[in-house]
Amino acid sequence: MLVSWNWLKEYVLLDMSAEELARRLTFSGLNHESTAEAGDDLAIDLEVTSNRPDCLGHIGVAREIAVIFGLELKLPSAEPEAGLPPAIPPVEELVSVRIECSDLCPRYTARVVQGVKIGPSPAWMARRLETIGITPINNVVDISNYVLMECGQPLHTFDFGKLQGAEIVVRRPEPGETIEAIDHKEYQLEADICMICDGRAPVAIGGVMGGAQTEISPHTRDVLIEAAEFDPVSIRNTARLLNLHSDSSYRFERKVDPEGLDWASRRCAELILEIAGGILAPGVVDVGRPPPERKPITLRLSQLPRILGIDVPAKRVREILIALGNEELDAPSPPAPLPQAGEGSKPAAKAVSPRSITVVPPGWRRDLAREIDLIEEVGRIHGYDEIPEDAGVPMVPSAKRREDRVLERVRHVLTAHGFNEAVTLSAVNGRDADSFSPWTDASPLRTATPVVRGADRLRRSILPSLLAVRRANEALANPCIELFEIARAYLPRPNELPGEPLLLSIAGGDDYPEIKGAVEAVLCELKIAEPVAYEDAGLGEFDQAASCRLQFRGETLGYVGRLTDAALEQFELRGPAAAAEIRLEPLIEAAELVPRFVQQSPYPAVARDLNLVVAEAVRWADVAATARREAGPCLETLQYRDTYRDKKRLGSARKSLLFSIVLRSAECTFTSQQADEIRDRIVAACRAEHGAELRA
Repeated sequence: MLVSWNWLKEYVLLDMSAEELARRLTFSGLNHESTAEAGDDLAIDLEVTSNRPDCLGHIGVAREIAVIFGLELKLPSAEPEAGLPPAIPPVEELVSVRIECSDLCPRYTARVVQGVKIGPSPAWMARRLETIGITPINNVVDISNYVLMECGQPLHTFDFGKLQGAEIVVRRPEPGETIEAIDHKEYQLEADICMICDGRAPVAIGGVMGGAQTEISPHTRDVLIEAAEFDPVSIRNTARLLNLHSDSSYRFERKVDPEGLDWASRRCAELILEIAGGILAPGVVDVGRPPPERKPITLRLSQLPRILGIDVPAKRVREILIALGNEELDAPSPPAPLPQAGEGSKPAAKAVSPRSITVVPPGWRRDLAREIDLIEEVGRIHGYDEIPEDAGVPMVPSAKRREDRVLERVRHVLTAHGFNEAVTLSAVNGRDADSFSPWTDASPLRTATPVVRGADRLRRSILPSLLAVRRANEALANPCIELFEIARAYLPRPNELPGEPLLLSIAGGDDYPEIKGAVEAVLCELKIAEPVAYEDAGLGEFDQAASCRLQFRGETLGYVGRLTDAALEQFELRGPAAAAEIRLEPLIEAAELVPRFVQQSPYPAVARDLNLVVAEAVRWADVAATARREAGPCLETLQYRDTYRDKKRLGSARKSLLFSIVLRSAECTFTSQQADEIRDRIVAACRAEHGAELRA
């Protein structure tokens, strides 16, 4: 936001240096970017945060200066109707206004000035506009820009003689409707764009830019002044959709002061009469909702030392809040006067200090809604430099949420396994959005404006984004591309907001057993006591011989598998890859986060290795489940070792599963005979259930 030093002097006495002004503004929240000379003026660049649109005009900045330095603020009167000839017809007889989309335009006002003379702006106005980077055009257009930069309320001026039907209609566009804007480009209008129309066609894109058909020209004689309030989200969407941004849209996106709308309209009319001449039609056409009622806020003075660490006198607090434009409610009455001589010796009552201050914030400060907002205002105006470095502020320790504690452990396990965490965009292109969607068959949600080029769909799975990162790293010849991401997907639901499951996605160059092992390590770290079953994945992107679906509590927990050649080609990957995607909400709920003591056996363990030959279709998970069942409570660990295939020795349809078991008893030392008996039970059960044979 550029402001002019000479322009600011119209509203507040600047008896300090530009350096001191920049320093104090920065300390109060308006960060100073730079100061540059502009002829006999200074252009001061201030960073205005999105919650302070009141400072997007010179009056707002001047108000801050007046409060910070304790100076008087002088504002223009904006009284254009004083001394009007009585015979002029009222504005209601000249133009009508109708709002057909109150959700996009809650309020619209119009004034009409007749008989203006278009010409160049006076030198003082042209210089001020040039200082802040606005090129002067003509007096009427410059006045609307001047008022915009003065108070922050965007205005638009129409050539009233070019409006068809002497009416303004605020509506959505008709199908296929277009408009030529004042930048002389034609724009195709979408359904939810707010249009300002006359009795025949659109004449402006509401809140963004006017139309070329009704722009002010040297032949203009009658001017209609528009001052309106538009929905911020609608303006933001329109500006992005049309790639058409303006000073007006920038301010409407941040919401203007509804109570300052009429002042800006009157101020514009006043300057037009003063500079361009003409006669103002009495009254104003004001259609739509009135300004919303402002709610009071109570500031408890006891909260100031608790939050800021210092006591601020009640008088100083009241001065700051009132100077900022707040209206005090229930102000304390002054203390009773002292008794006069002869009225008795009754002592005077002591004035009681107030414990709280209740104020109604001004319409231009929509960011003031809670007590803490008032505390912040007191702190920044009183001066953060007034707070000693050793001021004590009571602190309450916070506790991590259960979700945070679980995700911290998940990240620890995966980084320990050599994976790096990735962060990708929630929006993907159409190809990636349709490539992998195990959680829903519904079409992905689409955004009106792509986040990046082509990325206009909300992802239904994280895995395509992760594989795209892997593809980019392969193109750069990175040797290690082991990645994981924890994020939300967006699953469309009819007539409802989309489901947003929290997912863990893993992608790596290791084979299926390594990725599955990483998933099992996560389950082990979270101490998931309930069983997790393994079934056929049933996904086309995964190799059916090296994939599985995880079932937990009767629902699908996730998928693990090796990508097929077709999937590798689809994602343009150069080497083999395996991946997994897991729903995290069930694990967050079932995780055991409190360490528990378990009595350790004092007796030694006994290990046995098993090498079972089974059919190719037999899954290791099924063999492992049988082994655990038959081993019983004495089984301490069961560990997969390897899978061996040899067409000559085993045949093309057979494979050998090598695994080991560790047995330990809490009551006695295991003998070799007891360990062999348990091993034999496992072999017998696997022979009966899976057709397994013990390999010699």
